[in-house]
Amino acid sequence: MRPAKRKPVTMLDADELAEATAEFDREFIVDEFRPLDAAARRRWAAAKRKRGRPTRGRGAQIISLSVERGLLRKTDALAKRLKLSRARVIELGLRKVLRDAS
Repeated sequence: MRPAKRKPVTMLDADELAEATAEFDREFIVDEFRPLDAAARRRWAAAKRKRGRPTRGRGAQIISLSVERGLLRKTDALAKRLKLSRARVIELGLRKVLRDAS
């Protein structure tokens, strides 16, 4: 069963807002804190983990390169049309050039 949809806070009247925020009015709430259980520790560790740029494969490396604006626009348009990322289109192009050069 799905929980009922809640009203946005900005749409609550004074009584509803007081009810929704009553839990934050208590003093010494810190006394109720307990050490995290295993599941909560995993969630906390995942939330703290740095989220870098996505990469493909284990040996992926981030590089910086210059590309002519027009070529980049065409690349982005192709990526959008093919529903791929810019990086994936460039990767496919590099693979084709390397394959053809062999």
